[in-house]
Formats: sequence, structure tokens, C-alpha cells
Amino acid sequence: MKLHKQIILSLVAFFALLTAGFGTASASKADTDASYSQLYQVAKQNLGKPYSYGATGPSSFDCSGFTSYVYKKGANVTLPRTAQAQYNAGQKVSYKNLQKGDLVFFGWNASAISHVGLYVGNGKMIDAQNRGVITEAVKAPWWNYVGSAHVTDFD
Repeated sequence: MKLHKQIILSLVAFFALLTAGFGTASASKADTDASYSQLYQVAKQNLGKPYSYGATGPSSFDCSGFTSYVYKKGANVTLPRTAQAQYNAGQKVSYKNLQKGDLVFFGWNASAISHVGLYVGNGKMIDAQNRGVITEAVKAPWWNYVGSAHVTDFD
């Protein structure tokens, strides 16, 4: 009986975490009149800034701190804080259907997301990682691509 109770509590906690960011990660055209170029400008302005675990800007970033900052400043969209929460909250899209501004996620699998970047087109992303905020290939050999999510529609 004790094991049964632990399983139920674990499932409740799991689903609470899974759904925690759903209301905050997406915005419709009615919610934002930002353009992709505004979002890209904010991302580009932060190229070269240093990486720091847990940092949310503006002087340094970790990966999800960077994507959160760029979306807040460039499109007035609030994203969940961690890469896993951003993945859980996002509207999933396939790699072949990626649009500029979508988020790309990396890790072991969908339950173990450890990195996120901002897709900028032509197979490239801007992300914050140990070399700082850089532009690099989404399918770089050091990342295990797990999936992508669409955050908002731009004008």
C-alpha cells in the first residue's frame, strides 16, 4: 500500500511539472505584434556574451535564460525558466517544419532535455553554451537533437 501511495504521488508531481508552463509559453498573433526580425535583433545583440549556469541576462546567460530573455525582450512572450519546461510547454514541430524563431531542444530524450537554442534558419541556431552566446549548427555532432517547439506566430 505504501508503494502504491508513492507511485500516485510521483505521478501527480510528474503531471504537475509537465503542465506547469503550458499557459505561459505560447502567444498567438493577438498576444504579440512582434516580428521575427525584432526577436532576431535581440538574439544577435547578445552574441559573444559569456555563459554562466543559471544566468538570465543581460550580461551573461545559460541556454534557457537566453531563450527566455530573447523572447521577453524581442516579442514580449514569457517562457518557462528551464529548457525542460520550455520543451514541455511548447507546441511540438518536426525538424522539417521548423520556422525561424522556433526553439530546438537537445538532451538524452524528451524527458531529459538539457539544452535549448533559438532556430534562425538554414540549419543554424543561436544558443548560450560553454563558449558563450554563439551561432552554430543545430545538428552539430556534440548535440543530441531531441525535438523542436513553435512558440508564437509573427506578423
